Amino acid sequence: MNSYDIIISMGHMCGQTKVKVLNILDGEGLYMAKNSKLTTAILVLIPVAVGINYAGKLFASALKLPLWLDSIGTMLSAVLAGPIVGAISGAINNIIYGLTTDPVSFVYALTSIGIGVSVGFLAKGKMFNNAFRTLLSGLIVALVATVISVPINVVFWGGQTGNVWGDALFAFLQSKNVGIWVSSFFDEIVVDLVDKVLCVFITFGIFKALPKTLVYTFRGEE
Repeated sequence: MNSYDIIISMGHMCGQTKVKVLNILDGEGLYMAKNSKLTTAILVLIPVAVGINYAGKLFASALKLPLWLDSIGTMLSAVLAGPIVGAISGAINNIIYGLTTDPVSFVYALTSIGIGVSVGFLAKGKMFNNAFRTLLSGLIVALVATVISVPINVVFWGGQTGNVWGDALFAFLQSKNVGIWVSSFFDEIVVDLVDKVLCVFITFGIFKALPKTLVYTFRGEE
């Protein structure tokens, strides 16, 4: 006997008004409760994602790695809750950077939004189901981040990224009279390929380690 049958049976005993009330609770009421739970989970996920981004950035800085590692939380939130949540997490991350460290970080929120959106859609397309697809996802995300970041780098930093590896390549290409846009592209992509692929695989590892019940909570699945 399903919930609707139970409602009908109770209706025969308690009257038609009771049937209507219980039917609303069984349908719309449970739907609203489920979505309230999901919203609460997402509200918790976003600050956690921002914290993970911060931790990754601090870890890279402490070890003086020529990487950023500041998008793991953005990617994880996008894989768990979709592209919109990923974009919000990424944007908030850069807003905080802009308020606390460097105002130019505000502009790079566009890159973080691009990362969150692309990872969210890749996850929906089952591109995080195995290691090979995850590698492809990392390459795609690296390209997205590069395409968005290069114009920002050219406008604000003369084409450079502030990364040791990338800027060394930029200087070499400039010495060979390569155009600033091409030089800036290679400056960015040489770093993003390593950084984003590594971040994607870390995200993949965390995602696979999470309890399925927790994943279902964020995704609204049963």
